[in-house]
Parts: sequence; C-alpha cells; structure tokens
Amino acid sequence: MTRLSSVLSTIDLPFTELSAARLDGDVYAIDDCFSPVDVVESALTRARSVAAVVPTRLIAEQHTAAWIWGARLTPPAPHQFCSPAGVRAKSASLRRFIVREVTIERDETIDFGALRVTTPLRTATDIARFTARFGRADADAVRRLMLIGRFSLDECARALDRRPNLPLKKRAWQRLLGLYESTAAVVPPVP
Repeated sequence: MTRLSSVLSTIDLPFTELSAARLDGDVYAIDDCFSPVDVVESALTRARSVAAVVPTRLIAEQHTAAWIWGARLTPPAPHQFCSPAGVRAKSASLRRFIVREVTIERDETIDFGALRVTTPLRTATDIARFTARFGRADADAVRRLMLIGRFSLDECARALDRRPNLPLKKRAWQRLLGLYESTAAVVPPVP
C-alpha cells in the first residue's frame, strides 16, 4: 500500500483528482494544497503547503508566517514573503505573492523542511511595523505569537533596537505597548 505525502499539490495529482478526494472525505484543503484526513494540521503541514508553491529562496514572513505558526486561523491573501538583500527571485513566478527584499539574519528564521519561516519574534515585530491598519486580528496574532515563541515585550524591544535606523520602529513599539494597555490582554488559542 502506498502512503500519501502529508501535503499534496497539483505536482502530485491533478487538481480534479484532489478535489474529488476532498469531496470523498479522503483529504482536506490546506491553503492551495491538500492533506490526507489522518494527518493533523500543524505548523509543518502549513509550511509544506506554502513550500509547494514558492521558490526555495523565499522566506515566509508577516501574516504568512503567523498562519504557519498557528497564530492566524486562515492564510493571508496574498501570501507575504521576503528574500535576503541581494537574493533575487524570478518575478514571473511571484505574481500571486508579496515579496520584499530585507535585511535578515539567519537566527531570525527557522527551517520547516524546504521553507524558511521568520521566527515568532521577528514575525510579531514585522506585523507591528508593517501592517497598514493594525486591528484587533493583528493584535491577537501578535499576542499568540508571543505565547508560541514564549517571548516578552522586553524581547520585542531588544529585537527592534537590534538595528539602528530601523524604519517604523516607533510605530511598532506603540502598537506593542498598546497590546498591554488594552483590556483584551488574554487571547484564546487558535483551535
């Protein structure tokens, strides 16, 4: 008996067969891919579903990373990626994604198989820095990332101070402080 991969994409089977298997109850959707029903969704399966559709040079960041870590219920549309400064990816294959070129250290990422993902700390500070309209869902994702990564507000401050002249540092710090000033400090975990 052949064992299916934990994440299936159109590279493995035609989309029609994957859709039929989903209708039959054999697989469930996980972003643009599918997983057998006996595989529990986890950070690894979410990362594998993303890795199936992006070049290996890219790093999942911000809301994509938050989803992979389990701090968001649903994947963002579009997915967000970064590449280290000087590393370029072919633009033709990236039309469905947001890709930024950033300064990033190796200790700010974790490998999930073929996909690099920003750490919960880097993900939280990036969401606080770059989200245009930082709403309750964003604040909840940052709080969950703090629980997942087991880091404090002081560690966020150190991460923001790690680089001089960091753009949007003040905005991020104000948003992070606001997490503790709000009355909704306890956030239920993502199921």
